[in-house]
Amino acid sequence: MATLISFHAHPDDESIQSGGMLAKAAAAGHRTVLVFATRGEHGEVDDGFLDEGETLGERRTKESLRSAEILGVQRVEFLDYIDSGMIGTPENDLPGSFWTAPIDEAAGKLAAILREEDADILTIYDSDGGYGHPDHIQVHRVGVRAAALAGTPRVFEGTMNRDHIRRVIAESVAAGGIAATEVPDVTEDSTFGRPESVITTGVDVREHLATKRGSMAAHASQISETSFFLSMPDEAFEAAFGWEWFIRHGAPDGHRDSDLFDGLD
Repeated sequence: MATLISFHAHPDDESIQSGGMLAKAAAAGHRTVLVFATRGEHGEVDDGFLDEGETLGERRTKESLRSAEILGVQRVEFLDYIDSGMIGTPENDLPGSFWTAPIDEAAGKLAAILREEDADILTIYDSDGGYGHPDHIQVHRVGVRAAALAGTPRVFEGTMNRDHIRRVIAESVAAGGIAATEVPDVTEDSTFGRPESVITTGVDVREHLATKRGSMAAHASQISETSFFLSMPDEAFEAAFGWEWFIRHGAPDGHRDSDLFDGLD
């Protein structure tokens, strides 16, 4: 069995981006570890949601631990940088923000965990962080450097499949589920995911969608029962989240895998 470390910017990112893959890996007997750069201190939360005296970072830490339990993750670590907020906000430049962290400093912290676990695989995000979030971009930069420092042999960049999203939207419009005018084509944004032609690895996680959905629900401060993620019917959820997409870092053109563990003993 192999050891996989999945590196994320904030609690809940692991559920949305790779919850199915993590559940599938754990179910297959692999060791899975989650590392968060921040505790999501600058997320949004409804008034009155937190307990008296409780901070959002404290609540999101608890939620991440519950999510990990649901996914079968065996270890959770935090690098304890501060959430940098969305691009262009004042939080980007606050002392201690992940966005301003020296790459080698943060990479050294992550590399120490990679070495301790003798990790076979590290997952990060693509170079645009999936959609341009500063902390997600920093996860890519720090993760690539940490893998080099630790000698981790496989690095996979989690991303979104623009072409798959276009197909899902087109099918929903054709079926009358949504009106074409209601759906902005976010896939035209060059920072949004990657085209299918450069994606090396599509992981079929349909058998683990109930676990993925449970992991999302654990992050109740950020993903409410009425949210886009949790309110959609099962069929729509499967269409949107039944596959998770990765680019194997450094793979030659045309390389394709069906799983992050392909070829490992």
